[in-house]
Amino acid sequence: MMSAIENLPRRLATWALAIASCAAIASNEAPDVLVKRTVEDVLGLIQHTPDRARLRQLAEQKVLPNFDFTEMTKLAVGTNWRKASPQQQQALESGFRTLLVNIYTTALSKSAKQGAERAVDVKPLPPNESRDEALVKTVVRESGGPPLAIDYRMASRDGGWKVYDVLVEGVSLVTNYRTSFDAEVSKGGVDGLIKALQQKNGAPVNS
Repeated sequence: MMSAIENLPRRLATWALAIASCAAIASNEAPDVLVKRTVEDVLGLIQHTPDRARLRQLAEQKVLPNFDFTEMTKLAVGTNWRKASPQQQQALESGFRTLLVNIYTTALSKSAKQGAERAVDVKPLPPNESRDEALVKTVVRESGGPPLAIDYRMASRDGGWKVYDVLVEGVSLVTNYRTSFDAEVSKGGVDGLIKALQQKNGAPVNS
């Protein structure tokens, strides 16, 4: 039942680190400026916080408020979102948020143990960038590996910038999940996807 979610590409770990790179977004800075600043902060956390429980606490404190999980879930679920009741939509968003935080924490823990040196180059936004939407492009350089392009789709929500998608080498996080989520809905409907997320997250599954 869980194969569609469990068999997601390995680049999810990279997405998790990408999410970490944008983990403490402020509302009073241009998107490219604040990404550059927070990237440096998070890379420091990776190097100095090997404890997984502490990393999860940091994830919940820093990541959750700065990502538009409602929009991310809507995009990942796709057309099936409109088929879901408000209660199902809430359960889907909760399950997707927990899944991403779990992946994020695991990836950060591995990164902290490996101790690889990383640097991130943030490209300035073009002068004609929208005031409400922005695509912040970065290049991650890691010792012993090729450079990796990571882009953040961001929108101004309620006076602050929030991330609603992450692209690694041009591949979208939410689009990638949509394929797996569609497969789960095809097998068991919206409730089937909710149960699959609960199982993946280790939560009790209601009969």
